Amino acid sequence: MKRILIIEDTDTIREELTKLLTRYGYEVLAPTDFENILEYVKENNSDLILLDINLPYFDGYHICREIRKDSNVPIIVTSRDSDMDEIMSMNLGADDFITKPYNTQVLLARIASLLKRTYSLSEQEVLTHGDLKLNLSNGTISCRGKEEELTKNELKILSHLLKTKEMLFQGKILWIICGTQIFLLMITHFQ
Repeated sequence: MKRILIIEDTDTIREELTKLLTRYGYEVLAPTDFENILEYVKENNSDLILLDINLPYFDGYHICREIRKDSNVPIIVTSRDSDMDEIMSMNLGADDFITKPYNTQVLLARIASLLKRTYSLSEQEVLTHGDLKLNLSNGTISCRGKEEELTKNELKILSHLLKTKEMLFQGKILWIICGTQIFLLMITHFQ
């Protein structure tokens, strides 16, 4: 399930988007505190961001620019009908732009298209569960900005657990067998 982060300060729009995207099978993050939004983005991995331009504390341009400093997550900027907003958004790293009010079917099509283009090749190489991401191609696991390299056996075990989404062993047994803290992190996310 793809995770979409909605950065929108208008309650009704945020709530409608949350309902719409959830109904279409997306996991949705919709924060309401925008003072520390950049920290929130870093701590909560998402597969796509819907970003409004007019926000309290920082505008969407600043947020887009800061996200682009260390992430390639797809960003769709939403705003009023202004060519200048669209040009600035694209120049600052946005992947797409849609004007308000928008047709929900057009928005869904743009989201699906951008997700397909971005993740279709790497879909099988990265397994996710919440904030946990297992990269099969380079043998690493990451969670909330922290990344660890895994041994071959750790990679096999975690890959199986993430693919089947079931616990095969008790946490204590996993700790004894594997002897690494990263498994405790993984177990916390499964429970």
